Amino acid sequence: MQLTDAQRLDWLRLIRTEGVGPRTFRTLVNRFAGAGAALDALPDLARRQGKRLEPPTRAQAEDELAALARLGGRLIATGEADYPRLLQQTDAAPPLLALRGAAILNRPAVALVGSRNASTAGLAFTERLARGLGEAGLAVVSGLARGIDARAHKASLQTGTVAVMAGGQDRIYPASHAALVDAILGEGGAIVAEMPMGWEPRGRDFPRRNRIISGLSYGTVVIEAARRSGSLITARYALEQNREVFAVPGSPLDPRAEGTNDLIRQGATLVSDVAHVLDVIGPIIEHGPEADAAPVRGRPDLRDQPDFWDEIDLDALNPGELGARDISRPPVSDSFEEPDDPPEPVDDRARIVALLDPSPVGTDALARSANVGIRVVQTVLLELELDGRIERHGSGTVSLVSR
Repeated sequence: MQLTDAQRLDWLRLIRTEGVGPRTFRTLVNRFAGAGAALDALPDLARRQGKRLEPPTRAQAEDELAALARLGGRLIATGEADYPRLLQQTDAAPPLLALRGAAILNRPAVALVGSRNASTAGLAFTERLARGLGEAGLAVVSGLARGIDARAHKASLQTGTVAVMAGGQDRIYPASHAALVDAILGEGGAIVAEMPMGWEPRGRDFPRRNRIISGLSYGTVVIEAARRSGSLITARYALEQNREVFAVPGSPLDPRAEGTNDLIRQGATLVSDVAHVLDVIGPIIEHGPEADAAPVRGRPDLRDQPDFWDEIDLDALNPGELGARDISRPPVSDSFEEPDDPPEPVDDRARIVALLDPSPVGTDALARSANVGIRVVQTVLLELELDGRIERHGSGTVSLVSR
């Protein structure tokens, strides 16, 4: 399928209508045999439901397309050749995706997600895993966040990476990752967004983004995650989409490992080497999800994780309910914070402390991760040692003392 220019405008106007999300969009298009007819039917639907359903004007939709084109982007629709087939199989696939960069969304991919406040060990393993997956021909998908996400993108620049944004294509979050976006685009990667141009990401937009990250991927690897974190929301979506869930074990003394260790205990595939991912993903890519070569694994129970995706089912509506529960337009007063998103450390000492955990790490690795000189690291470590906060080990490694 390939939309005409007129059809693309109709699709854009319908999905940008307040109260219309991906599932509602699909129901309306199926019910009225097209987005154009659905738009014509909206006034009557609104009158019968006692609600206002006002799509953007044709001119507003054209302005959005023009703004995206000025950034070098375009809209791809479900059913079109460049639209990711894996994502299209999911229940809440966005009807339209804004894409910048290379059309690599149908390459076999694995998602790497984890803590923004990542440890040095977590960052180092992320880099090793992303490079190994890329060398095996897989694209790496992540969410452009600080910590694990950023390291995953950087380590897979040469082999292919996809960054999924929570806001519009012109609203990079965090803003400090503008250079990373340029690097991804310059190296043949892709930037994907569901939200409109000019949309500043809000708390509820990050879980929406997460279901796209998992939906693009054959499996999701969680590298560091607290018990209630955005990374576990991504794992939950992966399970709902019948995708594989992997977890990297961590120290039981490190809160950043509580979520990943729980995933393993509940049946996620333990990952300590890239081969552990490839052994599971390889047969699925080659033969499909029912491949006999794929091992039988447990399925973690993540029902206690919060559900951030709640959309109207038009067929189940009572009179007057249309548009009451859809979150395609969060209220301005929405103050929900993205899970697992602590403030970025503001000085060298804070950055170094944030990178330490109960697992021993070398001073050279600390210096690289904190982007400071080795003398700065040594000075901070001496202060921490005098405070009794670190323990020194052989080969010049140190670890944080658990309190």
